[in-house]
Amino acid sequence: MTATAMGVGDIREVGAAAFAWLSAHTADFALDEDAFTEDAHVDVTWKPLGELAQTCQSVRTHLPPSDPLHGCASDLLRFAWQQTGRGELFLRLQRSEPFATYPLEVYSVFAAAGLRHPGYEAAAATTARTRGWRLTEQEPTRRLGVLKAERRSGIERPDESAQVLRRTWLGGLPEPWTFERSSGYALTHVVFHLTDWGRVPTGVPEDLAVYLAHWLPSWLDTCLDATMWDLSCELLVVAGSLPAPPDLPAFQSAWTRIAGAQHDSGALPQEGPGADAAGPEPDFLRCYHSTLMAAFAAAQTVKRLTGEGDDDIDAGGDGHRSRAGRARTRHDGQGVPG
Repeated sequence: MTATAMGVGDIREVGAAAFAWLSAHTADFALDEDAFTEDAHVDVTWKPLGELAQTCQSVRTHLPPSDPLHGCASDLLRFAWQQTGRGELFLRLQRSEPFATYPLEVYSVFAAAGLRHPGYEAAAATTARTRGWRLTEQEPTRRLGVLKAERRSGIERPDESAQVLRRTWLGGLPEPWTFERSSGYALTHVVFHLTDWGRVPTGVPEDLAVYLAHWLPSWLDTCLDATMWDLSCELLVVAGSLPAPPDLPAFQSAWTRIAGAQHDSGALPQEGPGADAAGPEPDFLRCYHSTLMAAFAAAQTVKRLTGEGDDDIDAGGDGHRSRAGRARTRHDGQGVPG
């Protein structure tokens, strides 16, 4: 496929293939008792589940209910909510780690989808009133995310987001040549928080929007050349989250390279050789996040280029087929449970 041949339909198929892989690997996202042990590895338990939920919640707001991928995302979000005991397990985490922020950050994703647990919210609000919680030292980008999680979860406090934003790498408008992997991930998450994960493009201040529109293509090319597929997909989400819709011709080559790196199963490696280099499919932990980001980037790009999407309706569609009909998922037609 040439760069000029990559259209909206082709981008959507990248997302469809990614969703086929995610639907086939739900067992790998499931929680077990290891998620509650004293030496639990959050990065391999709660983090993947929370990222699955966030991607699916975002996709549901970016695609219309008539789109089968909307239904697939709803199915996976329902699965993730059930894995938390419909919110009950957050209360268990609150009792064992009252000052950890990751439970609230994950819970807030479900709260944004209308899935709430009043008991957990009351317990979290009590902790959030303490000086210990408010004074926890965090990197600015993480702090911005925690503030957004509080707001999503009904915890009200004076908004300090604007001040925190200017302490982030992106908020300081740094010299563009200082871009590297860590700053790349930081800037993408700042944009995610500012725009409610791409739902409100006007959330990006004008000076940041101008800066990003100018330098993002160069940074994206750098990441693609380095076969950093995960960060490349996050940058494509950012491109689709700015006030001005992305210019498809400017990003066709990037999408062609992403599609070429994606395996037939829909899996996208985090980095390194992709399917176009006949590399073996990576294991779950080395491809789940990049595959999520491919699904997210595709949905966000399609929405901005077509103007479709409805974040007020939870109804889903039928099953969908990935590229060349390689896989199929099923949606039962129900909305996400409340």
